[in-house]
Amino acid sequence: MGKTNYSVARVVTYTKQSIGKAERHNERKNKVYSNMNVDLEQTKNNVHYKTCNTTYNERLKELVDTGTVSLRGLKDNAKVFDELVLDINSDYFEKHGGYDFAKKFYEEAYHFAEKEYGKDNIISAVMHADEQNIALTEEYGKPIYHYHLHVIALPVVKKEIKYSKRTKDKSLVGKVKETIMQVSHSKKWKSQKALDNEGNEILNDKGKPVLIKSYSLLQDRFYKYMSDNGYKDFIRGEKGSNAEHLSDLEYKAKKEKEKLQAITDKVKEQQAKFAENASAIEETKKQKNQVQQELNDIKKDVDDYKSYKGDIDNIDVGKSKFFGKKIELDNNDYQNLVKYAKKGVVADVEITKLKDENIKLKHDFNELKEKTRDFIRAIAYAPTKVMNFFKSLFKEEEQEKQRQLELAEQQRLEKLYTPAEREILANITDYDKEYLNRFEGETRERIERGLIEEYEKELRYKEKINSSEYKKRRADRDAR
Repeated sequence: MGKTNYSVARVVTYTKQSIGKAERHNERKNKVYSNMNVDLEQTKNNVHYKTCNTTYNERLKELVDTGTVSLRGLKDNAKVFDELVLDINSDYFEKHGGYDFAKKFYEEAYHFAEKEYGKDNIISAVMHADEQNIALTEEYGKPIYHYHLHVIALPVVKKEIKYSKRTKDKSLVGKVKETIMQVSHSKKWKSQKALDNEGNEILNDKGKPVLIKSYSLLQDRFYKYMSDNGYKDFIRGEKGSNAEHLSDLEYKAKKEKEKLQAITDKVKEQQAKFAENASAIEETKKQKNQVQQELNDIKKDVDDYKSYKGDIDNIDVGKSKFFGKKIELDNNDYQNLVKYAKKGVVADVEITKLKDENIKLKHDFNELKEKTRDFIRAIAYAPTKVMNFFKSLFKEEEQEKQRQLELAEQQRLEKLYTPAEREILANITDYDKEYLNRFEGETRERIERGLIEEYEKELRYKEKINSSEYKKRRADRDAR
């Protein structure tokens, strides 16, 4: 069964301060990209359906100055730019004609974006054809590129400005004074109420209207538009999907995991042998100590026996009667003789038992010694080499763990930040890196975003003081 192809439409928002990172990525203004899949030699194949001949912010200013759009009432840090990303997984294009098919597909997709935003409100539209899909490249045995469309647009809605109660002519209050094209992301992408087949509102368990997310409706419209224009063999994707990017990451992770598993299996095998030998040696030592202890106990019993024998030799056995077989003993000697006789019987039983155990322990000891013979010989012959061998195995395992941590960190950064932001974080000072490494989770992310913002402010300041306009004003001021 072939792979299922999904259409994806997702929207990312930017402020005037943050749009630069998207601009540098989309227009390929960076010299280096943290995304290793970007092949700058193929950037010439990127296709602009609408070109921005200036910066995105300057184009916004032009549209505001001409009255085409309005930023009235918006704060300086308001989200005024939308980045619409239209995408289908790479395999779809490869099976329908590759690059040439992708150009036609995204030309039609660009017309969809024009319908969504209005032609005049689109600042830039570019199809990227220079990001290689590593997984499919290996599968097909040739370079396969991830074709997708970036559209930078202004989320504009028509807004009526009415006369307020403060107007002198009270007859005009509430009437339309003017109509403007207001930039407003929240108004552009309002959720809509869900309706049943009869056009009635659908309510939830609490009696409130069920809302359909605007981006979900965007997915529906994109899929329908492309299908209506002759592009088939794919199904509607999910809101916010990053399937294409994730497939590459999953592929890399899979390869790294396979390497790790091979190394881990090797390490475990050696560790098992080492543990088995070490355990055998330890068991041998324990049994040796146990045997020694029991031998010591036997020696003590023998010494006690010798003592008993000496005491017995000193007992006055008395005199036998002339008639009969009885012997007369002193009462104390009789008591001692009975005591030593009892101890002698017990000692004989214990000695026999210990002899049997000693034979068994000697057998076990020799068996363990035979099992660990090679390991013991290796330790005796080259202890340093043996220990270094195991250290190298453990070191290799630690290095692989470190590689996995670095891969996880790379995936975290790719999920949270744009390529431009990741480039900033990659080039922060050693002092900042050392400080950053003290933190994890949300605290670390908050500090990272602070560093990015600080760097971007510094960059904007440098751009400002190096601009021709600033230098001219400075020269005029110095002339005065």
